[in-house]
Amino acid sequence: MDLALLRTFVAVHRAGSFTRAAALLGLSQPAVTSQIRTLEQQLGRPLFLRQARGVTPTTIGDELAHKAAPHLDALVEIAETGLDEDSSLRTLHLAGPPEFTAERALPALTELTGEHGQGFALRASFGNAEETLEGLAAGHHDLAITTARPRGALLTATALCDEEHVLIADPGWASHVSAAKLRRKDAHALENLPVVEVHESLPFVARYWASVFDSRPAASGTVIVPDLRAVLACAVTGAGLAVLPRYLCASALERGAVVALLEPAVPPLRTYFLAVRTGTLAMPHIARAHERLLRAASDWS
Repeated sequence: MDLALLRTFVAVHRAGSFTRAAALLGLSQPAVTSQIRTLEQQLGRPLFLRQARGVTPTTIGDELAHKAAPHLDALVEIAETGLDEDSSLRTLHLAGPPEFTAERALPALTELTGEHGQGFALRASFGNAEETLEGLAAGHHDLAITTARPRGALLTATALCDEEHVLIADPGWASHVSAAKLRRKDAHALENLPVVEVHESLPFVARYWASVFDSRPAASGTVIVPDLRAVLACAVTGAGLAVLPRYLCASALERGAVVALLEPAVPPLRTYFLAVRTGTLAMPHIARAHERLLRAASDWS
């Protein structure tokens, strides 16, 4: 079986589209279509179901990808690294949410880079869970940090850590809140406070309200800014209440710039997963980074 056909097949399987796979491979879309048709003829079985938007692998297609992809990745590793010491520096491509990646993952991994590190360079990109997992599957990233556990056999995920969410406001707004009502889990105590969030849908506030108050927030966002670090900065200056990961606002809480309005016995949590393409942990630079993040996460709280 032609390895070039298998490489094209795996690219299509990861990209979910002939067009996107063609762009990744530097081929024309008709060339990709022709190669997949040739491979299907050789196997005597269809590998993909053609749809209006992209393709979906058949059962035999999924099985072939699961078997072939790790070996093809290993061959690419050999081809790109070479056999001499001058070619040993590899580039690790990491993707994840901007705040968590910047505050936690990158400081842990940069210890392994540089002249006295473990032999890899580092490139990071930011995105939401869907974008990150799509990029990982398509081969754009080596490691992905995500709040969604990937499905299927193509990607493998390991729980990395849990993130505790805290309801905070600056001391001025906190003084307007009835602590007694909050202890009774009465969300009406917060109804007159403005809200700072990352999106109009209030994802952090809505999750907190559902978990702690068993209700939906009544207010709309007063300040919407798509970065949790900016949300914290706005809350510190008195823009309103916010729900933030504890690691991100711990320093502000310690110095009194913001106040935790409620400390529930069971705080809302969100789990982060560390995902790779199945089989790629055989590559030393990916394995080292994966191990380093898991080890660092044991100290994160």
